[in-house]
Amino acid sequence: MPKTRTVLLLLILFLSISWLSSSDVWKKTRALNLPNHKFARSLTDIIMEKIKERAVTAKWFVKRKGYNENICFFIDMSLPSGQPRFFIYDLKADSLINKGLVAHGNCYEYWLDGRKYSNVVGSGCTSLGKYKIGNPYTGKWGYSYKLHGLDSTNNNAYERTVVLHSHSCVPENEVADDICQSNGCPTVAPGFLNQLKTIINTSGKPLLLWIYE
Repeated sequence: MPKTRTVLLLLILFLSISWLSSSDVWKKTRALNLPNHKFARSLTDIIMEKIKERAVTAKWFVKRKGYNENICFFIDMSLPSGQPRFFIYDLKADSLINKGLVAHGNCYEYWLDGRKYSNVVGSGCTSLGKYKIGNPYTGKWGYSYKLHGLDSTNNNAYERTVVLHSHSCVPENEVADDICQSNGCPTVAPGFLNQLKTIINTSGKPLLLWIYE
């Protein structure tokens, strides 16, 4: 009797496995657990998708406001600071012209872990939103551009003296570790600022800078 029961149990187990392997349940489970190279997307694809989504709005905005309709700048603060996240974008060709590193605000902490955003005067934090790049001047941080916040999240930028400038602590190329932090200014490498200067100073219309995450 025990032997018969064992054989019966083995038969039931075999039939169950056979049914499961041919069923939709198994196919769906297998699909969820195996890598699907056809639909896998690289980090670069995801970054470019975010840029192109904002470019749609940017095109409408610059045309309506009389800004430069050929080029705008995007900064993706969700990316690591050691990775290029300042993007020079061609709105006409829908393509990336160049990219560089940019520091984010430390909110006047010795070292800010993660991200904090604020529009409060004296906060030392990055403010998200769209900016108009204003006139250049030479100040505490050398050659800089005044920034005018265009959204409720960054409309205190001018009063806060949040400006676009460079600093030697920002590397020219991608690095493995995080880079230095600012007091709220989008701070870039000196060489990269020179590239931006060529674009900004030869533009007959204001340029749009958009910081997002």
